[in-house]
Amino acid sequence: MKTLLLHGILLGSSACIAAPVSISVTDAQGQPLADAVVSVEVKGTKPSAAPGARADLAQRQRAFDPKVLVVQTGTAVYFPNFDTVRHHVYSFSPIKTFEIKLYAGTPAAPVVFDKPGVAVLGCNIHDHMLAHVVVVDTPYFARTDAQGQATLQLPAGEHAMKAWHARLGEGVAPLQQLLQVPDSGARSSIALPVKPQ
Repeated sequence: MKTLLLHGILLGSSACIAAPVSISVTDAQGQPLADAVVSVEVKGTKPSAAPGARADLAQRQRAFDPKVLVVQTGTAVYFPNFDTVRHHVYSFSPIKTFEIKLYAGTPAAPVVFDKPGVAVLGCNIHDHMLAHVVVVDTPYFARTDAQGQATLQLPAGEHAMKAWHARLGEGVAPLQQLLQVPDSGARSSIALPVKPQ
């Protein structure tokens, strides 16, 4: 009986162990895509972030930093302004419409992104400023580096992987494909039909 119980505990704990999964995101010609967003939906995980989840989308040298921010649904995003000029941050995107009128420093109230999707942000004073907030219904997400690479720690099993890039175009949904993760981890790639630069 003790052996069966121990075996059951070991099986249950191994199902929770995460393995590294390396994901490569490219365009249709195989060129790496930096600042692509990769998210993986794992059955049984909560779609919304834990209470108190927060992120920052700063303004530095009259640009958003980072230009692509990925957060889990329900995350509060703060907009600190490190410039000596005021900014007027806004979004007219369906997932989150808001305005933070001319301000310096950090506004006291964050913007809570409570719906999944992509919000395009701009500055009413500096037209060249542009950023994207990508909101995902999973705690498993990453943004690719300059080589189009991202690494996630994922449990073994079959999951739904989604990838998005700003060059897909406004209103275009992320590309989705199945991702099979063995206990030892995996490598995966996904090619996005992005528009030319």
